[in-house]
Amino acid sequence: MVHNLLLVAHVLIAVSLIVLILVQQGKGADTGAAFGAGASGTVFGARGSASFLTRTTAILATLFFITSLSLAYLTNKQAAPTSVVDKAKIEQQQKAGDKAPDVPQAD
Repeated sequence: MVHNLLLVAHVLIAVSLIVLILVQQGKGADTGAAFGAGASGTVFGARGSASFLTRTTAILATLFFITSLSLAYLTNKQAAPTSVVDKAKIEQQQKAGDKAPDVPQAD
């Protein structure tokens, strides 16, 4: 259940991050705004939107990395053999009593 919730959050963060990056303007647009090219009359002011969008992008990127690492850890922890051959080997080992192969002792 935790894995599924984390996966949904990961996908939502990824989509939000993509949208947020696409909304941002490039560095060349700042030069145009400095010379009065219409972008200075935004909701956040001439530089306010860049700071807000940059901080939000950094936060979402950090959350994306955290969820990525968490998903990798949980998936590795829950990994079970899915191959029929691997399952058969495990069953044979369990039938044999989990005897470890004889290892020569170093004197």
